[in-house]
Amino acid sequence: MVLHGLDFAVIFLYIAVLVFIGFYFKKQAQKDKSSYLLGGRSMPWYMLGLSDASGMFDISGTMWLVTILFVYGLKSIWLPWLWPTFNQIFLMMFLSAWLRRSNVTTGAEWIETRFGKGRGGVLSHWVVVCFALLIGLSMLSYGFVGLGKFLTLFIPWDSVCSVLGLSVDCIPEMYIPHVYGIFFTIFATFYTILGGMLSIVWADVVQYTIMTVASIAIGIIAMYNVSPETLQALTPDGWNTPFFGSTLDINWTDKLHEVNSKIAEDGYSLFSLFFGFMFMKGILVSMAGPAPTYDMQKILANKTPQDALKMSGSVSVILNPVRYFMVSGFAILAIAFYDDLNLSVNGIIDFEQILPAAMVKFLPAGLLGLLLVGLLAAFMSTFAGTLNAAQAYISNDIYLKHINPEATPEQQRRINYVVGTCAVVFSTILGLTLKNINEILQIVTGAFYASYMVSNILKWYWWRFNGEGYFWGMLTGILSGVVIGCIQLFWPEVITENFSFIPTSLISLYAFPVTLVISVVGCVLGTFLTAPTEEATLKSFYANVRPWGFWEPICKLVQQENPSFKKNDRFFKDMANVAVGIITQTSLVAMPICLVIRNWMGFGIAVAIIAIGVTILKKTWWDKLDEI
Repeated sequence: MVLHGLDFAVIFLYIAVLVFIGFYFKKQAQKDKSSYLLGGRSMPWYMLGLSDASGMFDISGTMWLVTILFVYGLKSIWLPWLWPTFNQIFLMMFLSAWLRRSNVTTGAEWIETRFGKGRGGVLSHWVVVCFALLIGLSMLSYGFVGLGKFLTLFIPWDSVCSVLGLSVDCIPEMYIPHVYGIFFTIFATFYTILGGMLSIVWADVVQYTIMTVASIAIGIIAMYNVSPETLQALTPDGWNTPFFGSTLDINWTDKLHEVNSKIAEDGYSLFSLFFGFMFMKGILVSMAGPAPTYDMQKILANKTPQDALKMSGSVSVILNPVRYFMVSGFAILAIAFYDDLNLSVNGIIDFEQILPAAMVKFLPAGLLGLLLVGLLAAFMSTFAGTLNAAQAYISNDIYLKHINPEATPEQQRRINYVVGTCAVVFSTILGLTLKNINEILQIVTGAFYASYMVSNILKWYWWRFNGEGYFWGMLTGILSGVVIGCIQLFWPEVITENFSFIPTSLISLYAFPVTLVISVVGCVLGTFLTAPTEEATLKSFYANVRPWGFWEPICKLVQQENPSFKKNDRFFKDMANVAVGIITQTSLVAMPICLVIRNWMGFGIAVAIIAIGVTILKKTWWDKLDEI
């Protein structure tokens, strides 16, 4: 058994705290729908920002970040743009305020404010509920797979069987990680279902505190044990620079030759081409606004639109320095002591095991338990937030809207419990079919988000776009995304044999222009073959949300009724702020990495960029929040 008595004591103490939080907020969460799903919109923006950041500090994502930093060095700072991480900057600069002004409970409920209650509004409402559940269940599975792989090194199955008196062969070896996942999922489900959003936010505060302490300790341990000279001798040329050419140009042959197979498997060698696809898709996804997940729910839970902007702006500041201080610590420890790590899974080297293997190797009793609790809490935070969002869509947008609009508080409470349990069971079954974290990441970000993109860009920026256009754009995009995802999972040779430059793991990313075109056709045909949205709905939406874009006809109608209404002319200001924000956010990632590897020139440049970016945004964004 890897864990010691002190580690188990820390874990059980944390579980007890979770149970207490669930029961403590149960009564307050049961007051009404808003209290359960949005915490009654009573929480300050900085707590919601901390909670949102904490929810992104998940096990699966952290395992992936440690892996890519180990393999690609400072060039790995670009790879999280696959999500894309800079969508937080678009939210920070204007989109969070636009969304929060709607004053709704979920993204699907928001649809009615844009497309009305007619046929188009109903169709678009249903398709966004389906998409939200598809993304939500996929992300629950993403966390579930990461948790299972993570725990296998800490709690060997034979030790568990010995304690429980079971046969080691009672469960097939490939499904053993899922047993651990199910166990801890029960606790995440428990406090989420009981206390709703309030439980989630307060549990996230506890989790972030734990992770901050553990991250600082790990970064210091790494800096103490690995000198810059040792790291330079063990890494290939180009590892300690973020710059790249047409190809990746990192060759581990004379260092750790097996890492080259990881690079080939990931498919990032043609880095400029990959970067171009990734950046183009990232801009479009970010312009579309938040997907209907826990991130959107946190935005809607803010007191005011200005608070929503502040919350989104705080996420990168709260998350990146702490998370990457830990990630870089584990990565350089793994490089320096690679031969001492156990990365073999069923006889095959699995680089996603670097994080847990390094924890086992380098952390003393107590600190190991603390970090393990923090990462388990991170899983539970992500899981709980995603589960809360899935509950919101099923209970609010299906049950209360179409099945039982007059449901009593007791009936609403029961349906939330049932929905939460069913979502957990289904996502667990889905997790059993998926092989690794990167596979889920590529399918979700490459296939599903591409299907979301076009319809959700047009809904903000083009007045003529209607509910039917939204429905057909989403439907055609989702169906093409599902087909592409299935091809990547089950028949990748259909693509790779005809397009040899496309690696299996990136089929979804390289195919996103296909999904994009199909979705555009669905949007345009659906819009122009049907009538525009009702004028009253468009005027109400535009006057309330005040988006910029192609809204001139509606703007004139609103101004006829209200001559004092001013058109939003902040497009160029907002886009300039976005550019400054992306550069600053990327520097917040590079800064802690450069600090841990002691690349002092890189560290100084990152700090200078952050200082300049913060100074600019203080004048162009923070001081102008009331204008956005």
